[in-house]
Amino acid sequence: MATTLIAPRAASGGWRHPGAEAYPNAPISYYAELARKAEEGKLDYLFQPDQYRVSATTDHEFQHMVNVWPEPVTLLTAMAALTERIGLAATISTTYNEPYHIARMMATLDQLSGGRASWNIVQSVGELEAPNFKNDHRPKQEEREAHSVAFVDIVKGLWDSWEDEAIIADKESGIFADPRKVHAIGHESRWFSVKGPLNIARPPQGHPVLIQAGQSDSFKERAAQTADVVFTMLNDLTQARQFYQDVKQRLSQYGRTSEELLIMPGLHLHVGTTMEEAREKQRYLTELERMDIRLDRISHLLGIEVAEPMLDGPLPLAQEGSATAKYKRNKELADREGWTTVRQLYQHLEKSFGHLTLVGTPVQIADRLEEWLANEGADGFTYIPNILPSGLDDLVDLVIPELQNRGLFREGYEHTTLRGHLGLPRPRNRYEKAD
Repeated sequence: MATTLIAPRAASGGWRHPGAEAYPNAPISYYAELARKAEEGKLDYLFQPDQYRVSATTDHEFQHMVNVWPEPVTLLTAMAALTERIGLAATISTTYNEPYHIARMMATLDQLSGGRASWNIVQSVGELEAPNFKNDHRPKQEEREAHSVAFVDIVKGLWDSWEDEAIIADKESGIFADPRKVHAIGHESRWFSVKGPLNIARPPQGHPVLIQAGQSDSFKERAAQTADVVFTMLNDLTQARQFYQDVKQRLSQYGRTSEELLIMPGLHLHVGTTMEEAREKQRYLTELERMDIRLDRISHLLGIEVAEPMLDGPLPLAQEGSATAKYKRNKELADREGWTTVRQLYQHLEKSFGHLTLVGTPVQIADRLEEWLANEGADGFTYIPNILPSGLDDLVDLVIPELQNRGLFREGYEHTTLRGHLGLPRPRNRYEKAD
């Protein structure tokens, strides 16, 4: 069973929990402790989310919620020096970046970590991040998927621009590289102009592991073609099985096998030595969070930017060019079900499409996880602790030993690279001549 840890970008009222450390005074020590604990638990990788703005949109949210967090690539590069085996996944948007920069940063992280880097590929949704960037050359909302597809292909081409055998470094002959194995990619298009080659050698993994998140049909097709890991939001086993089968059956048309793409839905846990203790943990955290409704969370679920006055107002029209595909689907659902306000739609989506949340003892939780694995609802899980560091302790000290007892979780790392941990093949270089 593959398992990863998301270090939450921010929390709502949960930052006040005695077991939470939302704003560490010594961040390098704090994150190092988390990384080492996750590595002690033999997790596959750490996953750092990100966005290019604060989460707050109101004075209330600035006053009561956490709105600061470290930049992922810098943080995970530091963690590479303090860990040995665990993978390191950074969230980077294709909307407000350039392919050459991302190819170079992720190749460097892969080199420095000995092949443990991963890129969580996202497109920025809405326009709340736009004021932080000069925006006249950025893709419009409806163009961002096509823009992202082209972006990722360029990055992969840059990773391949130095073949594995290109660097000779022969001091006696004075030959550093074989120019026949170094390639300019020569990409020219509406959005990009990238000559190449990259100025760093091919990553140890060939390509860092590519993570993508979503649920739409267009996403499923894109993931089947290019993703290594799918992070998604599913909490019903029947729906999870349908999603799993749908994505996996698309792989063959791209010459891929089922084992070459892992589906790892999000997971929340409330763990106790008894069910009563677990429920009390959940109740206490819920009380802390109840006072705050994060508008960024509502916006994410709906697929449209939501301001506080909109909550009990009518749902906006899903006009062409002014709404995301996600919101258009949600608006169609609301129209069918008779939900007329933003709050009504949000409450349904939170309940129906949130992450899998399990409450119970380690045995009870392991039973549910085993059920999902045995019935092809998931290949593994992306653990999103409600609070850190105590939420990670619950996973590593209580749940993982029970999974290990059942033979569902590794006792030790068998590989040194993240692709090795996940059982993923190393991609062939596109410029390498076939044998």
